[in-house]
Amino acid sequence: MIAHLQRATSTAALIPVLYGHDAPRFRLRPRLIGADYRGSHQQLPLFGDPREVLGGGVLDAPAARTGARASARPVWLCSVRSDPRHPDLTDTQWADVARRLVAVTGIAPAGDPDGCRWAAIRNLDRSVHIVATVVREDGSIHSTYRDAFHAQAECHRIAADLGHLARTVPSVTTAKDYRMPTPPIAIGLEPSGAVVAKGASDDLATALLKHAGFAEKGDWYGRRYRLPTTTAPADRAAVATHAAEMLRAARYDVDLDPRLDTALPGGPAGRHQLSADEQLLQVTDQIRGAASFGELAEALDQVLDPDSGILDRVHDMLEAASEQATDLDPEQYALSDRLGVAADFVSTAQSELAGLVDEIQYAQSREAFDTRSATADAARAASPAVTARGTAASAPLSAAPPQAVVPRQTGRTR
Repeated sequence: MIAHLQRATSTAALIPVLYGHDAPRFRLRPRLIGADYRGSHQQLPLFGDPREVLGGGVLDAPAARTGARASARPVWLCSVRSDPRHPDLTDTQWADVARRLVAVTGIAPAGDPDGCRWAAIRNLDRSVHIVATVVREDGSIHSTYRDAFHAQAECHRIAADLGHLARTVPSVTTAKDYRMPTPPIAIGLEPSGAVVAKGASDDLATALLKHAGFAEKGDWYGRRYRLPTTTAPADRAAVATHAAEMLRAARYDVDLDPRLDTALPGGPAGRHQLSADEQLLQVTDQIRGAASFGELAEALDQVLDPDSGILDRVHDMLEAASEQATDLDPEQYALSDRLGVAADFVSTAQSELAGLVDEIQYAQSREAFDTRSATADAARAASPAVTARGTAASAPLSAAPPQAVVPRQTGRTR
């Protein structure tokens, strides 16, 4: 479950986005699934068509009363998307997700009558949009500092409560843990040119990798670490080597890709890094030239691997573009949302094809089994003993040599 925060000038400005006016082919039909209007005395719906809530200025009223003290973008929009590999949540469950998020971020803490007004709206499957104002009922302004962090942390807790993530039991790190860290950590160079660290699961390894320059990526696939895409190719090997040295100094077992090890003779300098276009062409050639299911599975694994596959890279690129759109222009939330939906489509494709490589490998084992069976049948057919038995069984009776009839001895004589 992933949360994405944006800001807008007014709730009415969100109508084209939530109703799909900018993309009529979607034919969206938003519905209100929960809300809290706090101090409003106006009779407003909690369910149904949200147009009255968005266009009526109910959520904007506290900001309007504040006047010049209000932010230029007082509307707070939190879009939450769930893991496509799991069943979609009901409206009641999504409404509970919204309540938990507005509480944990401080938008509308439980039991606080002066909190901000908010409404939860659904217009697509596997997602909910929480619209709120950052101005509280008492006129104070909610600080959005670290809202994104609190929202994403709560999303992980919600996913764990729903059974979408394995629960992790907090543990106290001891000196013994530092002396015997497990499991081993592998720092490798992926076919796309990305540097990825796998196997680090404790807080010390996380701190060391982040200090070296790795960014943690936590989603439903688990905890992963990757150098930012903005890292210069010439610096990737140096950062990876430095991370490996720090981890080894902390007595971790580190497997560093030789192509990233600057301590080796010659180092990685001058080695060619494949561009995205070259990688795609290379994988396409491997797929077309696959002579067995094993080779086909090996090529497709570069596309479908959830940690470093090409689809995973495309998903990350679209997510980054979605966030960058609103960073460059806060009013471009419609563009940001479209990029986020595209990222969801890629994630859905990943989930649909998740077991494809396993199926191909099964087909490979089945093909090998059929080949061995055919070889064994051919060997049995060519066996001299089988040939002799077959010849004797197929020979006509007239070809058998005559045999003399010998009287049976009974043991008595005359």
